[in-house]
Amino acid sequence: MIRQYELVEAVKAYDPNADEDLLNRAYVFSMKAHGTQKRASGDPYFTHPLEVAGILVTLRLDVATIVTALLHDTVEDTIATLEEIEKLFGKEVASLVDGVTKLSQIEFQSDKAKQAENFRKLLLAMSSDIRVLLIKLADRLHNMRTLHFITDEEKRIRVARETMEIYAPLAERIGLHEVKDELQNLAFAQLHGDAYQSILARLTFLREQGGDLLTPIIEELKQVLEESGIKAFVAGREKTPYSVWRKMQQKNITFEQLSDIIAFRIIVDTIPECYRALGVIHGTYPVVPGRFKDYISTPKQNNYQSIHTAVIGPSQHRIEIQIRTKELDEIAELGVAAHWQYKQGISHDGHQYRWLRGLLDILESAEGPEEFLEHTKLEMFQDQVFCFTPKGDLITLPRGATAIDFGYAVHSSVGDHCTGVRINGRMMPLRTELENGDQVEILTSKTQHPSPTWERFVVTGKARACIRRYVRQQMRQQFVDLGKTLVQKTFRQEHIEFNEKQLERGIEALGVKTLEDLYAYLGEGLKTTTELIHILYPEHKTAVRQKKELTKPQQSKKVKEDALAISGLIPGMAVHYAGCCHPVPGDHIVGIVTTGKGVTIHTSDCDSLENFMDSPERWIDVRWNEAAHDKDRHVARINMVIVHQPGTVAAITSIIARENANIINLKFKNRSSDFYEIHIDLDIKDREHLMGIIAALRMSQRVISVERG
Repeated sequence: MIRQYELVEAVKAYDPNADEDLLNRAYVFSMKAHGTQKRASGDPYFTHPLEVAGILVTLRLDVATIVTALLHDTVEDTIATLEEIEKLFGKEVASLVDGVTKLSQIEFQSDKAKQAENFRKLLLAMSSDIRVLLIKLADRLHNMRTLHFITDEEKRIRVARETMEIYAPLAERIGLHEVKDELQNLAFAQLHGDAYQSILARLTFLREQGGDLLTPIIEELKQVLEESGIKAFVAGREKTPYSVWRKMQQKNITFEQLSDIIAFRIIVDTIPECYRALGVIHGTYPVVPGRFKDYISTPKQNNYQSIHTAVIGPSQHRIEIQIRTKELDEIAELGVAAHWQYKQGISHDGHQYRWLRGLLDILESAEGPEEFLEHTKLEMFQDQVFCFTPKGDLITLPRGATAIDFGYAVHSSVGDHCTGVRINGRMMPLRTELENGDQVEILTSKTQHPSPTWERFVVTGKARACIRRYVRQQMRQQFVDLGKTLVQKTFRQEHIEFNEKQLERGIEALGVKTLEDLYAYLGEGLKTTTELIHILYPEHKTAVRQKKELTKPQQSKKVKEDALAISGLIPGMAVHYAGCCHPVPGDHIVGIVTTGKGVTIHTSDCDSLENFMDSPERWIDVRWNEAAHDKDRHVARINMVIVHQPGTVAAITSIIARENANIINLKFKNRSSDFYEIHIDLDIKDREHLMGIIAALRMSQRVISVERG
C-alpha cells in the first residue's frame, strides 16, 4: 500500500505546484472515514481508493482528480456527506465525487436495463467533465485486479462482461491503451479462462523455444536506421492474450497461423523523421501488402497518431512496426491524460470529442437505455474508415459503413432526407460500403424520409437509432389510427354513442397519459376495445361481448407472446426459421412469405435469398426484439473438421458444455484416416453465444477448422 508521503511526492514529481495540504487532508479523511471496513480480499477498504489514486497518478492527472479518487467512495460507503466534502475540499472536488457516486449507486446490477441506465448516466456525467470517466476507469481497473477474490462466480462473470463491453472500449476511445489492454486481459481471463491459459502457455512456449528474438531484431532495426542518419529509440512488445484471441476470431485463423505476435515501436524526434524512417524500413525489407495505415495524416477519433506497417523483417520474421514521435507516443499510451488541459485552464467540456457528441446524438434518438447501449456497443467495437465531404471535411466511420451512415454522421437531417450518393464523383447505390479516402456527396430531398430497409445495411449506432425513431413514429401513428377506428366500430356494434370525453376514464384505468396513447395502446393490441367498453360501462354486458371477452384476450395474449422474438410481422402470422442458415438472435434477418408456411426467417446473407430476388413483394423487413436474447434458446449449426484421435469428440463436447450450450444433434460426414468432418446442431442463446463457442473450439489443437453452418 502506497504511503501518504509517497503519494504526495509522486504527484509533485510531475506537478511541483500541487496543493500538498489538500492531498494530505484527503488521504487522512478517507482513511478515517472507511475505518475498519474490509474488502472481499480481507484488505482494509482504504486500500481501494488509494490504489485508484495511484493509477491516476501514473497518468499524471491534476490534484482535484487525485483527491476525488481518494474520496470517491466516502459518500456512498461511509457517514460522510457531500456537503462535508464541499466544505473541506471545495466545489470542484465535491462535483466530481457526486458524479462518481451517482454512477456507483447502480453498479453491479444484473438487470440489463440497469446496466444500460448506468452507461447512459456515465455518458451524461463525462460529457460535462471527462475526469469522471477517468476516475471510473481507474476504479474499474482496480476492481478487476481484485475480482478473483469475489466468491460469487455469476457476479464475477457479470462484472467481467460489463468491463469487456463498456469500460475497455471507452478506455480505448479516450486513448488509454495500457488501461484498455489490462481491462481486456483481466476480463478475458474471467470469461474464457481455458482459452486465456492456453494462449498464455503457447506464448510462454514460443518465448522459451525461440529464445530472445526481441534483442537481435531491435538491434538490426536500430542499425538500419542509424546507417540512414536517423536516431531512433526501438522497442518490442509481445501482444496480449486477448489481442491474440481477438485476431484469431476476426481473421478466422489458428494460433499457428499468427505471424505478428510481437509488435515493434520506432520513436523518432519529429514527424518528418517518421516518414523518413518509414521509407528506410520499406526500402530495406519486403512489405506485407494491405497492412499499411497512416494515422498521422488522418488521426483516430481519440487523437491517436502513428504510422503502422508490417514487413518481412530481420531473419525473415514477419513483424508489425509502429512509427511515431515521443510526443505522439505519450498521447498513444495516455490519451487525454497526455496533454492534460486543466494545467492550462482550458475548458474541460467533454463535448470537444467528436465520438462523444455522436453518442449523445444516439442518446437523443434511442427509445430507451437498452437500445442506446446496443447501438453504442456496435459503435465502439468497430474498426474505422476515413472519408471526406466535398468540402474536404474528414468523417470517421466504422468499417463497413455505407452512404446512409455517412449522411447521419454529417447531420441527422442529411441522413433522414438522403435520396442518393456520389462516391468519388460517381452515382452509387446507398448500400455501397465506403473505403478509406472516399469523397462522399449526399444528395437530399425534403420529401424523402428514412426507409425501414436502410436498417439492413447501416452499421453506425446513430444511423440505426434515427431510422428506428422514424419507424417508431410511423408505427405509432398507424396504431393510433387503427385504435381510433376499432373504438368507433365497437361503440357502433354495442349501440353506444361515441364521444371522446367518455374515454377519459379509460385513460386512467389503462395507465396511459393521453387519448392518443389510449388509441395506440388499443391499436397495438395490448388491450381489446371490448375490454375498454367493459371498463367504461361495467353494467353494459351483452352475450355477444361475453363471447368476445372469452376469446379476444386469449388471442391477443398469444399474439403478444408470439411477437416477442421478432418484430415487423403481422400479428398471428406463422413463423418458421430457415434450415439453410439457422438464424439466431443477433443476426441481421429478413422474412420471406412462403406459401402454406407463413413467413420463413433467413439471415440477410443467406445464399437461398437469391431465389427470391425476382419476388420483392414476398420480402418483409423484420428484426429480433431484445427479448429474443433472453427468452428462448435457438438452434444453430456448426461444421467442423477434427483430427481422428481417441478422445477428440469427448474434448469437443466438453468445450461446448463449458460454454453453456447443449448438443441436440451430431452427424459425421466425410471420414478419412486422419480427419473427420462433422455437423453439430447446438441449443444456444444468440449470435454472441455462438461466436464464443466457435472461438473456444478453435483454441483446441484437435480442431482443424470450425465454421458456422
